Amino acid sequence: MITEHLAGLLEAGLDQMRAGGTLPTDSSAAVELSRPARPEHGEFATNLALTLAKSARMSPRSLAEQLIAALPDSDLVERAEVAGPGFINFHLAKGWLGSTVRDIAERAEDFGRGAMKDERILIEFVSANPTGPLHVGSGRNAAYGDALARLLDAAGYPVGTEYYINDAGKQMERFSASLHARYLQALGRDASVPEDGYQGEYLAELGRELAGEFGDSLADDPSRVGRIGTERMVESHRRTLESFRVHFDNWVYESSLHSSGKVAAGIAELTERGHTFEKEGAVWFRSSELGASRDQVLVRSEGQTTTYLAADVAYLIDKVGRGFDRIMYVWGADHHGQVAGLQAVGKALGLTQPVEIMLQQLVNFISGGEAAKMSKRAGTIVTIDELINEVGVDAARFTLVSRSIDATIDFDLDLVKSESQENPVYYVQYQHARTCSILRNAGDRGSIEDADFSLLTHESEALLIRKLSEFPDLIEEAARLRAPHRLTHYAQALASQFSAFYRDCRVLSDDAELSRARLWLVDATRQVLANTVTLLGVSAPGSM
Repeated sequence: MITEHLAGLLEAGLDQMRAGGTLPTDSSAAVELSRPARPEHGEFATNLALTLAKSARMSPRSLAEQLIAALPDSDLVERAEVAGPGFINFHLAKGWLGSTVRDIAERAEDFGRGAMKDERILIEFVSANPTGPLHVGSGRNAAYGDALARLLDAAGYPVGTEYYINDAGKQMERFSASLHARYLQALGRDASVPEDGYQGEYLAELGRELAGEFGDSLADDPSRVGRIGTERMVESHRRTLESFRVHFDNWVYESSLHSSGKVAAGIAELTERGHTFEKEGAVWFRSSELGASRDQVLVRSEGQTTTYLAADVAYLIDKVGRGFDRIMYVWGADHHGQVAGLQAVGKALGLTQPVEIMLQQLVNFISGGEAAKMSKRAGTIVTIDELINEVGVDAARFTLVSRSIDATIDFDLDLVKSESQENPVYYVQYQHARTCSILRNAGDRGSIEDADFSLLTHESEALLIRKLSEFPDLIEEAARLRAPHRLTHYAQALASQFSAFYRDCRVLSDDAELSRARLWLVDATRQVLANTVTLLGVSAPGSM
Protein backbone atom coordinates (compact mmCIF):
# COMPACT_ATOMS: atom_id res chain seq x y z
CA MET A 1 0.00 0.00 0.00
CA ILE A 2 1.38 3.39 -1.00
CA THR A 3 0.78 4.96 2.41
CA GLU A 4 2.90 2.25 4.05
CA HIS A 5 5.63 2.90 1.48
CA LEU A 6 5.62 6.66 2.18
CA ALA A 7 5.55 6.10 5.94
CA GLY A 8 8.59 3.84 5.57
CA LEU A 9 10.43 6.56 3.65
CA LEU A 10 9.65 9.13 6.35
CA GLU A 11 10.75 6.79 9.17
CA ALA A 12 14.00 6.09 7.30
CA GLY A 13 14.56 9.82 6.86
CA LEU A 14 14.03 10.45 10.58
CA ASP A 15 16.46 7.64 11.43
CA GLN A 16 19.10 9.23 9.22
CA MET A 17 18.57 12.63 10.87
CA ARG A 18 18.91 11.07 14.33
CA ALA A 19 22.06 9.21 13.29
CA GLY A 20 23.51 12.45 11.90
CA GLY A 21 22.73 14.42 15.05
CA THR A 22 20.29 16.87 13.43
CA LEU A 23 17.40 15.35 15.35
CA PRO A 24 17.42 14.33 19.05
CA THR A 25 17.48 10.55 19.48
CA ASP A 26 14.39 10.67 21.73
CA SER A 27 12.37 12.77 19.27
CA SER A 28 9.57 10.75 17.71
CA ALA A 29 6.00 11.06 16.49
CA ALA A 30 3.46 8.92 14.68
CA VAL A 31 3.58 9.31 10.91
CA GLU A 32 0.22 10.50 9.60
CA LEU A 33 -0.56 10.91 5.92
CA SER A 34 -3.53 12.72 4.41
CA ARG A 35 -4.74 13.40 0.89
CA PRO A 36 -4.70 17.05 -0.23
CA ALA A 37 -8.02 18.25 -1.55
CA ARG A 38 -6.43 19.66 -4.71
CA PRO A 39 -4.42 17.42 -7.08
CA GLU A 40 -1.81 20.12 -7.73
CA HIS A 41 -0.75 19.76 -4.08
CA GLY A 42 0.30 16.19 -4.66
CA GLU A 43 -1.21 12.83 -3.80
CA PHE A 44 -0.26 12.79 -0.11
CA ALA A 45 0.81 15.19 2.63
CA THR A 46 2.14 14.87 6.17
CA ASN A 47 2.34 17.25 9.14
CA LEU A 48 5.24 15.29 10.67
CA ALA A 49 7.62 18.27 10.69
CA LEU A 50 5.01 20.39 12.49
CA THR A 51 4.58 17.67 15.11
CA LEU A 52 8.32 17.23 15.75
CA ALA A 53 9.44 20.86 15.51
CA LYS A 54 9.14 21.68 19.23
CA SER A 55 11.03 18.64 20.52
CA ALA A 56 13.64 19.09 17.76
CA ARG A 57 14.01 22.81 18.59
CA MET A 58 13.75 23.69 14.91
CA SER A 59 11.31 25.65 12.84
CA PRO A 60 8.78 23.38 11.12
CA ARG A 61 9.81 24.49 7.64
CA SER A 62 13.51 23.96 8.34
CA LEU A 63 12.80 20.52 9.79
CA ALA A 64 10.64 19.66 6.77
CA GLU A 65 13.40 20.70 4.35
CA GLN A 66 16.02 18.59 6.17
CA LEU A 67 13.66 15.62 6.36
CA ILE A 68 13.01 15.79 2.60
CA ALA A 69 16.79 15.84 2.01
CA ALA A 70 17.16 12.73 4.19
CA LEU A 71 14.45 10.69 2.42
CA PRO A 72 15.70 7.57 0.58
CA ASP A 73 15.20 7.45 -3.17
CA SER A 74 11.98 5.86 -4.39
CA ASP A 75 10.76 4.98 -7.86
CA LEU A 76 7.24 5.84 -6.73
CA VAL A 77 7.99 9.44 -5.62
CA GLU A 78 8.61 12.11 -8.23
CA ARG A 79 9.30 14.82 -5.67
CA ALA A 80 8.55 16.01 -2.14
CA GLU A 81 8.18 19.68 -1.30
CA VAL A 82 7.55 21.91 1.69
CA ALA A 83 4.17 23.63 1.78
CA GLY A 84 2.66 26.24 4.09
CA PRO A 85 4.03 26.39 7.64
CA GLY A 86 5.82 23.04 7.34
CA PHE A 87 3.71 20.41 5.60
CA ILE A 88 5.45 17.96 3.27
CA ASN A 89 3.59 17.25 0.03
CA PHE A 90 4.40 14.14 -1.98
CA HIS A 91 4.00 14.12 -5.76
CA LEU A 92 4.05 10.55 -6.96
CA ALA A 93 5.75 9.30 -10.11
CA LYS A 94 3.87 7.83 -13.04
CA GLY A 95 5.05 4.39 -11.95
CA TRP A 96 2.71 4.69 -8.98
CA LEU A 97 -0.26 4.53 -11.34
CA GLY A 98 0.79 1.15 -12.65
CA SER A 99 1.67 -0.17 -9.19
CA THR A 100 -1.83 0.68 -7.96
CA VAL A 101 -3.55 -1.14 -10.83
CA ARG A 102 -1.22 -4.13 -10.42
CA ASP A 103 -1.88 -4.23 -6.67
CA ILE A 104 -5.63 -4.31 -7.27
CA ALA A 105 -5.29 -7.09 -9.83
CA GLU A 106 -3.06 -9.12 -7.51
CA ARG A 107 -5.17 -8.75 -4.36
CA ALA A 108 -8.58 -8.79 -6.06
CA GLU A 109 -11.30 -9.30 -3.38
CA ASP A 110 -8.68 -8.67 -0.69
CA PHE A 111 -7.69 -5.27 -2.02
CA GLY A 112 -8.27 -2.74 0.72
CA ARG A 113 -8.25 -5.25 3.58
CA GLY A 114 -6.06 -4.24 6.51
CA ALA A 115 -3.58 -6.23 8.54
CA MET A 116 -4.97 -8.49 11.28
CA LYS A 117 -5.45 -6.76 14.63
CA ASP A 118 -5.49 -8.17 18.15
CA GLU A 119 -8.72 -6.54 19.38
CA ARG A 120 -11.73 -8.89 19.28
CA ILE A 121 -14.99 -6.96 18.83
CA LEU A 122 -18.56 -8.05 19.53
CA ILE A 123 -21.36 -6.03 17.92
CA GLU A 124 -24.90 -6.48 19.16
CA PHE A 125 -27.51 -4.90 16.91
CA VAL A 126 -31.18 -4.99 15.93
CA SER A 127 -32.25 -6.93 19.09
CA ALA A 128 -35.89 -6.01 18.53
CA ASN A 129 -38.49 -7.31 20.97
CA PRO A 130 -40.14 -10.46 19.55
CA THR A 131 -43.59 -8.87 19.71
CA GLY A 132 -44.12 -8.29 16.01
CA PRO A 133 -42.49 -8.23 12.57
CA LEU A 134 -39.33 -6.18 12.05
CA HIS A 135 -40.09 -2.68 10.82
CA VAL A 136 -38.06 -0.36 8.64
CA GLY A 137 -36.47 1.29 11.71
CA SER A 138 -34.99 -2.07 12.65
CA GLY A 139 -33.98 -2.35 9.00
CA ARG A 140 -31.74 0.68 9.35
CA ASN A 141 -30.24 -0.82 12.49
CA ALA A 142 -29.64 -4.08 10.63
CA ALA A 143 -28.12 -2.44 7.55
CA TYR A 144 -25.82 -0.28 9.68
CA GLY A 145 -24.78 -3.01 12.13
CA ASP A 146 -24.06 -5.54 9.40
CA ALA A 147 -22.13 -3.03 7.27
CA LEU A 148 -20.13 -1.97 10.34
CA ALA A 149 -19.28 -5.60 11.09
CA ARG A 150 -18.16 -6.15 7.48
CA LEU A 151 -16.14 -2.93 7.57
CA LEU A 152 -14.37 -3.77 10.83
CA ASP A 153 -13.62 -7.24 9.49
CA ALA A 154 -12.10 -5.68 6.36
CA ALA A 155 -9.99 -3.41 8.57
CA GLY A 156 -8.54 -6.54 10.20
CA TYR A 157 -10.56 -6.90 13.39
CA PRO A 158 -11.93 -10.29 14.48
CA VAL A 159 -15.65 -9.50 14.72
CA GLY A 160 -18.59 -11.35 16.23
CA THR A 161 -22.24 -10.38 15.69
CA GLU A 162 -25.06 -11.00 18.13
CA TYR A 163 -28.82 -10.59 18.47
CA TYR A 164 -30.31 -10.19 21.97
CA ILE A 165 -33.86 -11.50 22.29
CA ASN A 166 -35.83 -9.58 24.94
CA ASP A 167 -38.19 -12.45 25.78
CA ALA A 168 -38.79 -11.41 29.38
CA GLY A 169 -40.64 -8.56 31.08
CA LYS A 170 -43.88 -6.63 30.84
CA GLN A 171 -43.91 -6.27 27.05
CA MET A 172 -43.86 -10.06 26.67
CA GLU A 173 -46.74 -10.38 29.13
CA ARG A 174 -48.76 -7.93 26.98
CA PHE A 175 -47.77 -9.84 23.83
CA SER A 176 -48.88 -13.17 25.32
CA ALA A 177 -52.22 -11.71 26.45
CA SER A 178 -52.79 -10.11 23.04
CA LEU A 179 -51.99 -13.28 21.12
CA HIS A 180 -54.11 -15.42 23.44
CA ALA A 181 -57.07 -13.13 22.78
CA ARG A 182 -56.53 -13.38 19.01
CA TYR A 183 -56.26 -17.17 19.30
CA LEU A 184 -59.55 -17.34 21.21
CA GLN A 185 -61.19 -15.10 18.64
CA ALA A 186 -60.00 -17.49 15.91
CA LEU A 187 -61.74 -20.29 17.83
CA GLY A 188 -64.95 -18.27 17.76
CA ARG A 189 -64.83 -17.32 21.43
CA ASP A 190 -65.51 -13.93 22.93
CA ALA A 191 -62.17 -12.26 23.75
CA SER A 192 -60.63 -8.83 23.39
CA VAL A 193 -57.07 -7.59 23.11
CA PRO A 194 -55.99 -5.59 26.21
CA GLU A 195 -56.01 -1.82 25.74
CA ASP A 196 -52.26 -1.69 26.29
CA GLY A 197 -51.72 -4.80 24.14
CA TYR A 198 -50.62 -5.29 20.54
CA GLN A 199 -53.35 -4.61 17.99
CA GLY A 200 -51.64 -5.53 14.72
CA GLU A 201 -53.23 -7.76 12.09
CA TYR A 202 -50.13 -9.97 12.22
CA LEU A 203 -51.33 -11.23 15.63
CA ALA A 204 -54.75 -12.06 14.23
CA GLU A 205 -53.00 -14.08 11.51
CA LEU A 206 -50.83 -15.86 14.08
CA GLY A 207 -53.89 -16.53 16.24
CA ARG A 208 -55.64 -18.19 13.28
CA GLU A 209 -52.50 -20.20 12.58
CA LEU A 210 -52.40 -21.52 16.16
CA ALA A 211 -56.12 -22.30 16.11
CA GLY A 212 -55.71 -24.32 12.93
CA GLU A 213 -52.68 -26.17 14.27
CA PHE A 214 -53.63 -26.80 17.90
CA GLY A 215 -57.43 -26.55 17.91
CA ASP A 216 -58.71 -25.50 21.34
CA SER A 217 -55.98 -27.38 23.27
CA LEU A 218 -54.24 -24.13 24.23
CA ALA A 219 -57.38 -22.24 25.27
CA ASP A 220 -56.60 -22.44 28.98
CA ASP A 221 -52.84 -22.06 28.64
CA PRO A 222 -52.05 -18.42 27.74
CA SER A 223 -48.41 -18.78 28.85
CA ARG A 224 -47.80 -21.58 26.34
CA VAL A 225 -49.52 -19.54 23.66
CA GLY A 226 -47.07 -16.75 24.50
CA ARG A 227 -44.05 -19.06 24.34
CA ILE A 228 -45.09 -20.51 20.98
CA GLY A 229 -45.83 -17.04 19.65
CA THR A 230 -42.45 -15.75 20.84
CA GLU A 231 -40.57 -18.55 19.09
CA ARG A 232 -42.48 -17.96 15.86
CA MET A 233 -41.76 -14.25 16.01
CA VAL A 234 -38.05 -14.97 16.56
CA GLU A 235 -38.05 -17.33 13.60
CA SER A 236 -39.75 -14.69 11.46
CA HIS A 237 -37.02 -12.23 12.49
CA ARG A 238 -34.37 -14.75 11.47
CA ARG A 239 -35.97 -15.29 8.06
CA THR A 240 -36.41 -11.57 7.46
CA LEU A 241 -32.83 -10.77 8.39
CA GLU A 242 -31.40 -13.60 6.31
CA SER A 243 -33.37 -12.32 3.32
CA PHE A 244 -31.89 -8.89 4.11
CA ARG A 245 -28.41 -10.50 3.93
CA VAL A 246 -27.85 -10.06 7.65
CA HIS A 247 -26.46 -13.08 9.48
CA PHE A 248 -25.80 -13.27 13.22
CA ASP A 249 -23.16 -15.51 14.76
CA ASN A 250 -25.17 -15.86 17.95
CA TRP A 251 -28.71 -15.36 19.26
CA VAL A 252 -29.02 -14.86 23.03
CA TYR A 253 -32.29 -15.11 24.96
CA GLU A 254 -32.74 -12.77 27.90
CA SER A 255 -34.67 -15.54 29.65
CA SER A 256 -31.55 -17.72 29.58
CA LEU A 257 -29.69 -15.14 31.64
CA HIS A 258 -32.40 -15.41 34.30
CA SER A 259 -32.73 -19.20 34.26
CA SER A 260 -28.97 -19.73 34.41
CA GLY A 261 -28.64 -17.52 37.50
CA LYS A 262 -26.46 -14.99 35.66
CA VAL A 263 -28.78 -12.06 36.47
CA ALA A 264 -28.69 -12.81 40.19
CA ALA A 265 -24.90 -13.31 40.00
CA GLY A 266 -24.48 -9.94 38.27
CA ILE A 267 -26.43 -8.12 40.95
CA ALA A 268 -24.41 -9.94 43.61
CA GLU A 269 -21.16 -8.82 42.02
CA LEU A 270 -22.26 -5.18 41.95
CA THR A 271 -23.28 -5.51 45.59
CA GLU A 272 -19.95 -7.07 46.54
CA ARG A 273 -18.17 -4.15 44.89
CA GLY A 274 -20.25 -1.70 46.94
CA HIS A 275 -22.31 -0.30 44.06
CA THR A 276 -25.83 -1.16 45.26
CA PHE A 277 -28.11 -0.07 48.09
CA GLU A 278 -31.61 -0.91 49.28
CA LYS A 279 -34.41 1.61 49.55
CA GLU A 280 -38.09 0.97 50.28
CA GLY A 281 -37.71 -2.71 49.49
CA ALA A 282 -35.98 -2.19 46.12
CA VAL A 283 -32.34 -2.77 45.15
CA TRP A 284 -30.71 0.22 43.49
CA PHE A 285 -27.51 0.68 41.46
CA ARG A 286 -25.36 3.66 42.50
CA SER A 287 -25.03 4.73 38.88
CA SER A 288 -25.07 8.46 39.71
CA GLU A 289 -21.60 8.03 41.24
CA LEU A 290 -20.33 6.65 37.92
CA GLY A 291 -21.49 9.20 35.37
CA ALA A 292 -25.25 8.60 35.11
CA SER A 293 -27.72 11.36 35.94
CA ARG A 294 -29.50 9.28 38.59
CA ASP A 295 -29.40 6.00 40.46
CA GLN A 296 -31.32 3.14 38.83
CA VAL A 297 -33.41 0.24 40.09
CA LEU A 298 -32.11 -3.31 39.66
CA VAL A 299 -34.79 -5.17 41.64
CA ARG A 300 -38.26 -3.69 42.04
CA SER A 301 -39.93 -3.71 45.45
CA GLU A 302 -43.15 -4.93 43.80
CA GLY A 303 -42.84 -8.70 43.41
CA GLN A 304 -39.05 -8.47 43.62
CA THR A 305 -38.84 -8.57 39.84
CA THR A 306 -35.66 -7.49 38.09
CA THR A 307 -35.37 -4.64 35.60
CA TYR A 308 -33.89 -4.56 32.10
CA LEU A 309 -30.73 -3.05 33.57
CA ALA A 310 -30.23 -6.08 35.81
CA ALA A 311 -30.28 -8.33 32.75
CA ASP A 312 -27.93 -5.91 30.96
CA VAL A 313 -25.43 -6.32 33.81
CA ALA A 314 -25.47 -10.09 33.39
CA TYR A 315 -25.28 -9.84 29.61
CA LEU A 316 -22.26 -7.52 29.72
CA ILE A 317 -20.43 -9.86 32.10
CA ASP A 318 -21.31 -12.75 29.79
CA LYS A 319 -19.90 -10.96 26.73
CA VAL A 320 -16.63 -10.10 28.42
CA GLY A 321 -16.36 -13.65 29.73
CA ARG A 322 -16.40 -14.93 26.15
CA GLY A 323 -13.13 -13.13 25.44
CA PHE A 324 -14.18 -10.00 23.58
CA ASP A 325 -11.98 -6.91 23.96
CA ARG A 326 -14.52 -4.30 22.87
CA ILE A 327 -18.28 -4.46 23.34
CA MET A 328 -20.39 -2.55 20.83
CA TYR A 329 -24.13 -1.91 20.87
CA VAL A 330 -26.28 -0.38 18.13
CA TRP A 331 -29.42 1.02 19.74
CA GLY A 332 -32.34 3.10 18.59
CA ALA A 333 -32.30 6.76 19.57
CA ASP A 334 -35.18 6.12 21.97
CA HIS A 335 -32.71 4.24 24.20
CA HIS A 336 -30.46 7.28 24.71
CA GLY A 337 -31.42 7.44 28.38
CA GLN A 338 -29.90 3.99 28.96
CA VAL A 339 -26.43 4.78 27.61
CA ALA A 340 -24.93 6.33 30.75
CA GLY A 341 -26.39 3.55 32.90
CA LEU A 342 -24.78 0.73 30.90
CA GLN A 343 -21.46 2.53 30.73
CA ALA A 344 -21.67 3.02 34.50
CA VAL A 345 -22.10 -0.75 34.83
CA GLY A 346 -18.82 -1.24 32.94
CA LYS A 347 -17.06 1.12 35.34
CA ALA A 348 -18.63 -0.50 38.38
CA LEU A 349 -17.44 -3.94 37.25
CA GLY A 350 -13.94 -2.59 36.70
CA LEU A 351 -13.94 -3.65 33.05
CA THR A 352 -10.95 -2.73 30.91
CA GLN A 353 -12.97 -3.52 27.79
CA PRO A 354 -14.56 -0.39 26.28
CA VAL A 355 -18.37 -0.31 26.14
CA GLU A 356 -19.26 1.55 22.95
CA ILE A 357 -22.85 2.48 22.09
CA MET A 358 -24.03 3.86 18.75
CA LEU A 359 -27.47 5.45 18.59
CA GLN A 360 -29.49 5.16 15.40
CA GLN A 361 -31.85 7.96 14.48
CA LEU A 362 -35.25 7.47 12.88
CA VAL A 363 -36.24 6.61 9.34
CA ASN A 364 -39.01 8.69 7.80
CA PHE A 365 -40.49 6.29 5.27
CA ILE A 366 -42.17 8.37 2.58
CA SER A 367 -44.76 6.84 0.29
CA GLY A 368 -46.77 9.04 -2.04
CA GLY A 369 -45.41 12.11 -0.30
CA GLU A 370 -46.69 11.02 3.11
CA ALA A 371 -44.84 9.55 6.08
CA ALA A 372 -46.12 6.24 7.46
CA LYS A 373 -46.33 6.05 11.25
CA MET A 374 -44.93 2.90 12.83
CA SER A 375 -46.39 1.20 15.87
CA LYS A 376 -46.43 -2.55 16.48
CA ARG A 377 -49.33 -2.18 18.86
CA ALA A 378 -51.46 -0.12 16.50
CA GLY A 379 -50.48 -2.35 13.61
CA THR A 380 -49.62 0.54 11.27
CA ILE A 381 -46.06 -0.50 10.55
CA VAL A 382 -43.91 -0.70 7.45
CA THR A 383 -42.01 -3.96 7.70
CA ILE A 384 -38.60 -4.87 6.30
CA ASP A 385 -40.27 -7.60 4.25
CA GLU A 386 -42.60 -5.03 2.67
CA LEU A 387 -39.65 -2.74 1.98
CA ILE A 388 -37.71 -5.58 0.32
CA ASN A 389 -40.72 -6.44 -1.83
CA GLU A 390 -41.14 -2.81 -2.80
CA VAL A 391 -37.55 -1.75 -3.64
CA GLY A 392 -35.31 -4.82 -3.30
CA VAL A 393 -32.51 -5.62 -0.85
CA ASP A 394 -29.82 -3.63 -2.67
CA ALA A 395 -31.71 -0.34 -2.81
CA ALA A 396 -32.97 -0.73 0.75
CA ARG A 397 -29.56 -1.48 2.28
CA PHE A 398 -27.66 1.15 0.30
CA THR A 399 -30.18 3.85 1.18
CA LEU A 400 -30.49 2.94 4.86
CA VAL A 401 -26.73 3.21 5.37
CA SER A 402 -26.22 6.25 3.12
CA ARG A 403 -26.18 8.75 5.98
CA SER A 404 -24.45 8.90 9.32
CA ILE A 405 -26.30 6.83 11.91
CA ASP A 406 -26.90 9.93 14.04
CA ALA A 407 -28.83 11.67 11.23
CA THR A 408 -32.46 11.05 10.33
CA ILE A 409 -33.11 9.45 6.92
CA ASP A 410 -36.00 10.34 4.64
CA PHE A 411 -36.49 7.16 2.62
CA ASP A 412 -37.99 8.36 -0.66
CA LEU A 413 -39.58 5.40 -2.45
CA ASP A 414 -39.97 7.22 -5.75
CA LEU A 415 -36.26 8.05 -5.92
CA VAL A 416 -35.04 4.66 -4.72
CA LYS A 417 -37.14 2.84 -7.32
CA SER A 418 -36.10 5.06 -10.22
CA GLU A 419 -33.58 3.87 -12.80
CA SER A 420 -31.66 7.13 -13.16
CA GLN A 421 -28.38 8.78 -12.22
CA GLU A 422 -30.20 10.53 -9.38
CA ASN A 423 -30.68 7.13 -7.71
CA PRO A 424 -27.27 6.47 -6.06
CA VAL A 425 -27.45 2.66 -5.84
CA TYR A 426 -28.70 2.32 -9.42
CA TYR A 427 -25.93 4.63 -10.66
CA VAL A 428 -23.19 2.72 -8.82
CA GLN A 429 -24.47 -0.67 -9.99
CA TYR A 430 -24.88 0.62 -13.53
CA GLN A 431 -21.24 1.73 -13.68
CA HIS A 432 -20.12 -1.65 -12.34
CA ALA A 433 -22.22 -3.39 -15.00
CA ARG A 434 -20.65 -1.10 -17.60
CA THR A 435 -17.14 -2.23 -16.60
CA CYS A 436 -18.25 -5.85 -16.94
CA SER A 437 -19.75 -5.17 -20.37
CA ILE A 438 -16.56 -3.50 -21.60
CA LEU A 439 -14.44 -6.43 -20.44
CA ARG A 440 -16.80 -9.00 -21.99
CA ASN A 441 -16.78 -7.22 -25.35
CA ALA A 442 -13.00 -6.76 -25.32
CA GLY A 443 -12.20 -10.45 -25.06
CA ASP A 444 -8.64 -11.42 -24.13
CA ARG A 445 -6.68 -8.48 -22.72
CA GLY A 446 -3.51 -10.46 -22.09
CA SER A 447 -1.39 -10.61 -18.97
CA ILE A 448 -1.13 -7.64 -16.66
CA GLU A 449 2.62 -8.22 -16.68
CA ASP A 450 2.62 -7.14 -20.32
CA ALA A 451 0.60 -3.97 -19.71
CA ASP A 452 2.45 -0.66 -20.07
CA PHE A 453 0.80 1.70 -17.62
CA SER A 454 3.16 4.54 -18.53
CA LEU A 455 0.82 5.02 -21.49
CA LEU A 456 -1.94 6.22 -19.13
CA THR A 457 -1.17 9.92 -19.38
CA HIS A 458 -4.66 11.44 -19.59
CA GLU A 459 -5.80 13.43 -16.57
CA SER A 460 -9.00 11.36 -16.28
CA GLU A 461 -6.89 8.19 -16.05
CA ALA A 462 -4.74 9.63 -13.29
CA LEU A 463 -7.77 10.89 -11.34
CA LEU A 464 -9.47 7.50 -11.61
CA ILE A 465 -6.39 5.66 -10.34
CA ARG A 466 -6.01 8.18 -7.56
CA LYS A 467 -9.61 7.49 -6.50
CA LEU A 468 -8.99 3.72 -6.64
CA SER A 469 -5.91 4.09 -4.45
CA GLU A 470 -7.97 5.74 -1.70
CA PHE A 471 -9.90 2.55 -0.92
CA PRO A 472 -7.54 0.94 1.65
CA ASP A 473 -7.23 4.19 3.60
CA LEU A 474 -10.99 4.67 3.38
CA ILE A 475 -11.57 1.31 5.04
CA GLU A 476 -9.26 2.16 7.94
CA GLU A 477 -10.77 5.63 8.41
CA ALA A 478 -14.40 4.53 8.08
CA ALA A 479 -13.79 1.66 10.52
CA ARG A 480 -12.16 4.01 13.02
CA LEU A 481 -15.08 6.44 12.79
CA ARG A 482 -17.73 3.64 12.75
CA ALA A 483 -18.94 5.27 9.54
CA PRO A 484 -19.99 2.79 6.82
CA HIS A 485 -21.93 5.61 5.16
CA ARG A 486 -18.56 6.80 3.84
CA LEU A 487 -18.50 3.71 1.64
CA THR A 488 -21.70 4.84 -0.10
CA HIS A 489 -20.17 8.25 -0.77
CA TYR A 490 -16.96 6.68 -2.05
CA ALA A 491 -18.86 4.28 -4.33
CA GLN A 492 -20.73 7.20 -5.90
CA ALA A 493 -17.53 9.23 -6.33
CA LEU A 494 -15.70 6.28 -7.88
CA ALA A 495 -18.62 5.58 -10.23
CA SER A 496 -18.64 9.24 -11.28
CA GLN A 497 -14.87 9.26 -11.85
CA PHE A 498 -15.14 6.13 -13.98
CA SER A 499 -17.90 7.75 -16.02
CA ALA A 500 -15.60 10.72 -16.68
CA PHE A 501 -12.78 8.38 -17.73
CA TYR A 502 -15.11 6.49 -20.07
CA ARG A 503 -16.23 9.80 -21.57
CA ASP A 504 -12.70 11.12 -22.07
CA CYS A 505 -10.72 8.00 -22.95
CA ARG A 506 -11.59 5.50 -25.65
CA VAL A 507 -10.90 2.13 -24.06
CA LEU A 508 -10.67 0.04 -27.24
CA SER A 509 -8.71 1.57 -30.10
CA ASP A 510 -6.22 0.68 -32.83
CA ASP A 511 -3.44 1.16 -30.27
CA ALA A 512 -3.30 -2.35 -28.82
CA GLU A 513 -0.90 -1.48 -26.00
CA LEU A 514 -2.93 1.51 -24.84
CA SER A 515 -6.12 -0.56 -25.01
CA ARG A 516 -4.50 -3.27 -22.89
CA ALA A 517 -3.51 -0.77 -20.18
CA ARG A 518 -6.97 0.83 -20.19
CA LEU A 519 -8.71 -2.53 -19.99
CA TRP A 520 -6.74 -3.40 -16.88
CA LEU A 521 -7.74 -0.03 -15.45
CA VAL A 522 -11.39 -0.85 -16.21
CA ASP A 523 -10.94 -4.19 -14.47
CA ALA A 524 -9.41 -2.48 -11.43
CA THR A 525 -12.44 -0.19 -11.27
CA ARG A 526 -14.77 -3.17 -11.52
CA GLN A 527 -12.98 -4.86 -8.65
CA VAL A 528 -12.97 -1.88 -6.30
CA LEU A 529 -16.61 -1.04 -6.99
CA ALA A 530 -17.49 -4.65 -6.21
CA ASN A 531 -15.38 -4.65 -3.04
CA THR A 532 -17.04 -1.44 -1.88
CA VAL A 533 -20.66 -2.47 -2.33
CA THR A 534 -19.96 -5.93 -0.91
CA LEU A 535 -19.01 -4.27 2.38
CA LEU A 536 -22.45 -2.65 2.29
CA GLY A 537 -24.20 -5.96 1.71
CA VAL A 538 -25.16 -4.79 -1.79
CA SER A 539 -24.72 -6.86 -4.95
CA ALA A 540 -22.51 -5.93 -7.92
CA PRO A 541 -24.46 -7.05 -11.02
CA GLY A 542 -22.57 -7.91 -14.20
CA SER A 543 -25.36 -6.61 -16.39
CA MET A 544 -28.42 -4.38 -16.03
